[in-house]
Amino acid sequence: MPYARELKKGQIVDIEGQYYQVRQVEAKSPSARGAQTLYKVRFNSVPGGQKLEQTLTGDILLADVDLQRRAVTLLYREGNECTFMDSEDYSQYLVNASTIEDQLLYIADNMEGLTALLVDGQLLAIDLPASVALEIVDTAPGIKGASAAARTKPARVSTGLEVQVPEYLSNGEVIKINTETGKFMSRA
Repeated sequence: MPYARELKKGQIVDIEGQYYQVRQVEAKSPSARGAQTLYKVRFNSVPGGQKLEQTLTGDILLADVDLQRRAVTLLYREGNECTFMDSEDYSQYLVNASTIEDQLLYIADNMEGLTALLVDGQLLAIDLPASVALEIVDTAPGIKGASAAARTKPARVSTGLEVQVPEYLSNGEVIKINTETGKFMSRA
Protein backbone atom coordinates (compact mmCIF):
# COMPACT_ATOMS: atom_id res chain seq x y z
CA MET A 1 0.00 0.00 0.00
CA PRO A 2 1.65 3.24 -1.12
CA TYR A 3 1.65 6.44 0.90
CA ALA A 4 0.37 9.59 -0.80
CA ARG A 5 3.94 10.95 -0.81
CA GLU A 6 5.06 7.92 -2.90
CA LEU A 7 2.52 8.31 -5.71
CA LYS A 8 3.91 8.53 -9.23
CA LYS A 9 2.28 9.55 -12.48
CA GLY A 10 0.66 6.57 -14.23
CA GLN A 11 0.25 4.51 -11.05
CA ILE A 12 -3.15 2.89 -10.47
CA VAL A 13 -4.75 2.86 -7.00
CA ASP A 14 -8.07 1.69 -5.56
CA ILE A 15 -10.23 4.44 -4.04
CA GLU A 16 -13.54 3.24 -2.58
CA GLY A 17 -13.66 0.19 -4.87
CA GLN A 18 -12.95 2.14 -8.08
CA TYR A 19 -9.65 2.08 -9.98
CA TYR A 20 -7.99 5.46 -10.54
CA GLN A 21 -4.83 6.32 -12.47
CA VAL A 22 -2.62 9.13 -11.16
CA ARG A 23 -2.41 11.91 -13.77
CA GLN A 24 -0.61 14.67 -11.86
CA VAL A 25 0.95 15.12 -8.41
CA GLU A 26 1.81 18.52 -6.91
CA ALA A 27 3.57 18.90 -3.56
CA LYS A 28 2.83 21.99 -1.49
CA SER A 29 4.74 22.85 1.68
CA PRO A 30 2.83 25.22 3.98
CA SER A 31 5.03 27.75 5.78
CA ALA A 32 3.40 27.38 9.21
CA ARG A 33 5.45 25.61 11.88
CA GLY A 34 4.78 21.91 12.10
CA ALA A 35 2.61 21.91 9.02
CA GLN A 36 2.62 18.79 6.86
CA THR A 37 3.41 18.72 3.18
CA LEU A 38 0.20 18.47 1.17
CA TYR A 39 -0.07 16.53 -2.09
CA LYS A 40 -2.63 17.68 -4.63
CA VAL A 41 -3.34 14.61 -6.77
CA ARG A 42 -5.39 14.48 -9.97
CA PHE A 43 -6.82 11.09 -10.84
CA ASN A 44 -8.74 9.68 -13.82
CA SER A 45 -10.92 6.63 -13.29
CA VAL A 46 -10.03 3.61 -15.40
CA PRO A 47 -11.97 2.60 -17.31
CA GLY A 48 -14.13 5.67 -17.87
CA GLY A 49 -11.86 8.69 -17.52
CA GLN A 50 -13.93 10.40 -14.82
CA LYS A 51 -11.78 13.01 -13.07
CA LEU A 52 -11.11 13.10 -9.32
CA GLU A 53 -8.97 15.64 -7.48
CA GLN A 54 -7.87 15.17 -3.87
CA THR A 55 -5.53 16.94 -1.49
CA LEU A 56 -3.77 14.42 0.75
CA THR A 57 -1.16 14.52 3.49
CA GLY A 58 1.94 12.41 2.91
CA ASP A 59 1.11 9.79 5.56
CA ILE A 60 -2.23 8.70 4.05
CA LEU A 61 -2.21 5.11 2.81
CA LEU A 62 -3.92 4.29 -0.49
CA ALA A 63 -4.96 0.80 -1.59
CA ASP A 64 -2.55 -0.50 -4.20
CA VAL A 65 -3.72 -2.54 -7.17
CA ASP A 66 -2.08 -5.75 -8.42
CA LEU A 67 -1.05 -4.31 -11.75
CA GLN A 68 0.71 -5.95 -14.68
CA ARG A 69 2.56 -4.00 -17.37
CA ARG A 70 2.75 -5.72 -20.76
CA ALA A 71 4.24 -4.51 -24.06
CA VAL A 72 1.45 -4.39 -26.66
CA THR A 73 0.76 -3.38 -30.25
CA LEU A 74 -2.50 -2.02 -31.65
CA LEU A 75 -3.72 -4.64 -34.13
CA TYR A 76 -6.86 -2.96 -35.43
CA ARG A 77 -9.92 -0.86 -34.60
CA GLU A 78 -13.36 -2.26 -35.33
CA GLY A 79 -16.34 -0.05 -34.63
CA ASN A 80 -16.00 1.25 -31.09
CA GLU A 81 -13.50 -1.40 -29.98
CA CYS A 82 -9.72 -1.69 -30.24
CA THR A 83 -7.75 -4.92 -30.22
CA PHE A 84 -4.24 -4.94 -28.75
CA MET A 85 -1.81 -7.85 -29.01
CA ASP A 86 0.71 -8.78 -26.31
CA SER A 87 4.21 -8.61 -27.84
CA GLU A 88 5.49 -11.60 -25.81
CA ASP A 89 2.78 -14.28 -25.75
CA TYR A 90 0.57 -12.91 -28.59
CA SER A 91 -2.59 -12.89 -26.46
CA GLN A 92 -5.17 -10.28 -27.44
CA TYR A 93 -6.93 -7.68 -25.32
CA LEU A 94 -10.17 -6.02 -26.40
CA VAL A 95 -10.95 -2.55 -25.03
CA ASN A 96 -13.69 0.00 -25.68
CA ALA A 97 -12.32 3.00 -27.60
CA SER A 98 -14.01 5.46 -25.22
CA THR A 99 -11.91 4.05 -22.36
CA ILE A 100 -8.66 5.17 -24.01
CA GLU A 101 -9.92 7.92 -26.34
CA ASP A 102 -7.27 10.47 -25.20
CA GLN A 103 -4.44 8.04 -25.97
CA LEU A 104 -5.91 6.87 -29.30
CA LEU A 105 -4.95 10.18 -30.94
CA TYR A 106 -1.29 9.19 -30.48
CA ILE A 107 -1.60 5.51 -31.49
CA ALA A 108 -1.25 4.34 -35.08
CA ASP A 109 -1.88 0.76 -36.24
CA ASN A 110 1.06 -1.61 -35.56
CA MET A 111 2.83 1.02 -33.40
CA GLU A 112 5.55 -0.34 -31.11
CA GLY A 113 6.48 0.92 -27.62
CA LEU A 114 3.02 0.84 -26.03
CA THR A 115 2.49 -0.58 -22.54
CA ALA A 116 -0.84 -2.02 -21.39
CA LEU A 117 -1.84 -1.72 -17.75
CA LEU A 118 -3.72 -4.90 -16.79
CA VAL A 119 -5.64 -5.79 -13.65
CA ASP A 120 -6.92 -9.39 -13.42
CA GLY A 121 -6.26 -9.85 -17.15
CA GLN A 122 -8.41 -6.85 -18.11
CA LEU A 123 -6.83 -3.92 -19.98
CA LEU A 124 -7.54 -0.72 -18.05
CA ALA A 125 -5.22 1.83 -19.64
CA ILE A 126 -2.40 2.35 -22.13
CA ASP A 127 0.94 3.96 -21.25
CA LEU A 128 2.32 5.92 -24.18
CA PRO A 129 6.00 6.50 -24.97
CA ALA A 130 7.32 10.04 -24.36
CA SER A 131 7.04 10.84 -28.08
CA VAL A 132 5.50 9.28 -31.18
CA ALA A 133 6.27 9.61 -34.89
CA LEU A 134 3.19 10.26 -37.06
CA GLU A 135 2.70 11.25 -40.69
CA ILE A 136 1.16 14.59 -41.69
CA VAL A 137 -1.89 13.96 -43.89
CA ASP A 138 -3.40 17.44 -44.19
CA THR A 139 -1.75 20.84 -43.98
CA ALA A 140 -1.18 23.93 -46.10
CA PRO A 141 1.66 23.65 -48.64
CA GLY A 142 5.17 24.07 -47.27
CA ILE A 143 7.03 27.36 -47.74
CA LYS A 144 10.64 26.83 -48.87
CA GLY A 145 12.13 29.94 -47.26
CA ALA A 146 10.50 29.49 -43.86
CA SER A 147 12.92 28.99 -40.97
CA ALA A 148 12.52 26.65 -38.01
CA ALA A 149 11.78 29.52 -35.60
CA ALA A 150 9.16 31.16 -37.83
CA ARG A 151 5.37 31.05 -37.62
CA THR A 152 3.34 27.85 -37.34
CA LYS A 153 0.34 26.41 -39.14
CA PRO A 154 -2.18 23.68 -38.20
CA ALA A 155 -1.58 20.15 -39.45
CA ARG A 156 -3.61 16.94 -39.08
CA VAL A 157 -1.70 13.66 -38.66
CA SER A 158 -2.76 10.14 -39.67
CA THR A 159 -4.58 9.47 -36.35
CA GLY A 160 -6.73 12.63 -36.57
CA LEU A 161 -4.74 14.69 -34.05
CA GLU A 162 -4.24 18.37 -34.93
CA VAL A 163 -0.94 20.02 -34.01
CA GLN A 164 0.79 23.30 -34.79
CA VAL A 165 3.85 22.74 -37.02
CA PRO A 166 6.42 25.08 -38.62
CA GLU A 167 5.50 26.47 -42.04
CA TYR A 168 8.23 24.58 -43.90
CA LEU A 169 6.56 21.15 -43.33
CA SER A 170 4.24 19.64 -45.93
CA ASN A 171 1.95 16.61 -46.44
CA GLY A 172 3.58 13.18 -46.23
CA GLU A 173 6.35 14.18 -43.81
CA VAL A 174 6.76 12.24 -40.55
CA ILE A 175 7.02 14.31 -37.36
CA LYS A 176 7.66 13.59 -33.67
CA ILE A 177 4.95 14.68 -31.24
CA ASN A 178 5.32 14.93 -27.46
CA THR A 179 2.55 12.74 -25.94
CA GLU A 180 2.64 14.70 -22.69
CA THR A 181 1.91 18.13 -24.18
CA GLY A 182 0.56 17.20 -27.64
CA LYS A 183 3.03 19.57 -29.33
CA PHE A 184 5.35 19.22 -32.32
CA MET A 185 8.95 18.33 -31.38
CA SER A 186 10.86 17.75 -34.62
CA ARG A 187 10.96 15.85 -37.87
CA ALA A 188 11.26 12.10 -37.34
